[in-house]
Amino acid sequence: MSSPFIRPIDGRVLAGVCAAIAKHYGWRVENVRLGMLLLGLFTGVGVILYFALWIAIPGEWWRRS
Repeated sequence: MSSPFIRPIDGRVLAGVCAAIAKHYGWRVENVRLGMLLLGLFTGVGVILYFALWIAIPGEWWRRS
């Protein structure tokens, strides 16, 4: 069973999008970050996708009190 898409507070570099994707699918976060970097450098899609997911995936801030 996979975890829901939630951008974590711990383990994030910028907004936690890659960490959320890695946690959801059970992948290594380094591989997701490398994939986003390569998509961004070679096609530009990685940058657009990252910012779209930053808006779409809720943050974990609401869990902390």
